[in-house]
Amino acid sequence: MVNEAMEKALNKQLNAELYSGYLYLSMAAYFEDNDLAGFANYMRVQALEEQDHAMKFYDYIIRRGAKVTLTEIEAPQTEWDGVIPAFEHVLEHEKMVTGLINDLVDLAISQKDHATNNFLQWYVEEQVEEEENAMENLAKVKLADGNPEILYKINEELSQRKHNPIEE
Repeated sequence: MVNEAMEKALNKQLNAELYSGYLYLSMAAYFEDNDLAGFANYMRVQALEEQDHAMKFYDYIIRRGAKVTLTEIEAPQTEWDGVIPAFEHVLEHEKMVTGLINDLVDLAISQKDHATNNFLQWYVEEQVEEEENAMENLAKVKLADGNPEILYKINEELSQRKHNPIEE
């Protein structure tokens, strides 16, 4: 079992992961509205990944004998001033999520909750990947700034991304 403080923190992260999915779905809609279907596909897949991350927390909370508590999800931003600001937002958001995961790890360590610390290590590694992908995509769109041919190629590349559900 987890104690009350850990239960509350895990639920807070579950809801943060759901918000992340909501944010990326909003970005997908933004890119659809701007005729960038490949970018939209990338963000839709990202939204599905965040849903997977949330469900991993959901399942863990239940496995530890705690109660899942879903809270209101804040409405995400819906407009950006272009592709570059959208991907800058992605990077900043992922850095924020990394901070949240690090805070959870710190809590687990301080409470000597080794099971939760072990569970969270998957997210620690996942956030390294998320930030790396965000930095790479931001670099690509910055390279394309003002060049529709490069933007078109990136759009085509991002249209190929497929959702790979998390395997337990």
